[in-house]
Amino acid sequence: MVWENNVRKVVPYVAGEQPKKKEIIKLNTNECPYPPAPAVAKLSAQMDTNSFRLYPDQNNESIVNALAEYYGVKPTQVFAGVGSDDVLSLSFLTFFNSDKPILFPDVTYSFYDVWADLYRIPYKTVPLLDDWSIDVEGMKQENGGVIFPNPNAPTGLFTPLDKVEEIIEANRDVVVIVDEAYIDFGGESALPLLEKYDNLLIVQTFSKSRAMAGMRIGFAIGNEKIIKYLNDVKFSFNSYTLNMPSQILGALAVKDDAYFKDITGKIIATREWTKKELTGLGFTFPDSKANFIFASHKSVPAKDIYNYLRGQNIFVRFWDKERINNSLRITIGTDEQMRTLIAALEVFLG
Repeated sequence: MVWENNVRKVVPYVAGEQPKKKEIIKLNTNECPYPPAPAVAKLSAQMDTNSFRLYPDQNNESIVNALAEYYGVKPTQVFAGVGSDDVLSLSFLTFFNSDKPILFPDVTYSFYDVWADLYRIPYKTVPLLDDWSIDVEGMKQENGGVIFPNPNAPTGLFTPLDKVEEIIEANRDVVVIVDEAYIDFGGESALPLLEKYDNLLIVQTFSKSRAMAGMRIGFAIGNEKIIKYLNDVKFSFNSYTLNMPSQILGALAVKDDAYFKDITGKIIATREWTKKELTGLGFTFPDSKANFIFASHKSVPAKDIYNYLRGQNIFVRFWDKERINNSLRITIGTDEQMRTLIAALEVFLG
């Protein structure tokens, strides 16, 4: 058909499977196993639904102000969007407009190359080193922008802050995006580098550590000019990106710091327990600082383990891709869920 000649054709991102049945253990999409902060549940049950007929605040002031106060920055340094995917997509559109290729790791969040293709941005992947760490030197070649997660996904490895700064310092003429979707589970945020580097943008999400994946809340922090540019593109795209309940409930979640630290602490403790159990079963993995473990077994193929677990209604993530097709990404669930996982693996591995 002739009209197809003008269609923008891309290979879409493939998200983790979302099974419809309820009696499963879902460890494949890095969601939080605990509910949101109690105040979120309380207010959501009391919300005035009549207000839903009105447009939300296009400046997202309630959640932006809460985030600014929490992280000790100005509200003009904070941008909020519909999950970190929305924030990152707009960031690609805003900052990556050079004829030179942007750089990101070859094993990383698989949405990066999708956005690059969608927006016709040239890109080059930098292979991870043999220990799965980011090749800092490889990130210093000529480019039109740099993005990488820290901790990386799906490996879970954290890049030390001095190495992050080394990458930023070597790329002062482009925007460097540090995707910190998992930073609350280990490592140190790049936020202290903001005053020194005006080309740094840090992106985080409420989907993991704040237990609000279903509300779709993400945010970026940078200097005032970089946030202004991001807002200019947002208002040229969709003024009302973040819905009213997300703005209000997200701000409440930020203010309950005690609960936030409690659930992240539980996940970290469960992760460390799971590492020991997996090691005892013959698995190896990078030292994850995220809410998942990227594990390979010494003798049993990952696909076989994946299929067995799926048959037991335990869902983990498997990619049939080069370099990572013998690894499983296992989200950290509750203690009970992880004990069930380990028990199933013990039976299968004998």
